[in-house]
Amino acid sequence: MKYIHSIVILCVFVFFAVSFAGPNHAVAASAAEINRDAAKTLQKLYAKSSVAKALHEKAEAILVFPAITKAGFIVGGQYGEGVLIKEGKGIAYYNTVSGSYGLQAGIQTYGYVLFFMTDSAQAYLNKSDGWELGVGPSIVVVDVGAATGMSTTTAKADIYAFFLDQKGLMAGLGLQGTKVTKISK
Repeated sequence: MKYIHSIVILCVFVFFAVSFAGPNHAVAASAAEINRDAAKTLQKLYAKSSVAKALHEKAEAILVFPAITKAGFIVGGQYGEGVLIKEGKGIAYYNTVSGSYGLQAGIQTYGYVLFFMTDSAQAYLNKSDGWELGVGPSIVVVDVGAATGMSTTTAKADIYAFFLDQKGLMAGLGLQGTKVTKISK
């Protein structure tokens, strides 16, 4: 019984930490806010990575999650909202959610951008009722600083992921177990 009480308290902590973390909390942004933040996120990414800028030119669509909040203490979770951009326009909105359990503690915010390089990869996103990353089209996570040897001629994966703007203290970033679901805005 003592452990159940502790777990309930931890879950409440995680909920409030994810909901109210910092001035750019990730919960319930408007479409205009998501579009504005996505544009800023892409500008920052392109300034840091010529590879990302080159992938932008070849991508069928780009899914941008400008602000994701991740928090946990044994039980953890993350949440953020983003926009799918095609031909320079936001065409659909998505959320990204994951939960975890294990040795973890802290709170962190970050963003990520997915470049969909093929029509089939984008079609998979559109036809799936919630897409668990790591299942379906192949994803390559690109380190912004180490991507200098990559070019659009050597890039052959369906989707490329870039993480950026990490703030806070929490170990580990990954896409495993993360679900992306279409939402209305």
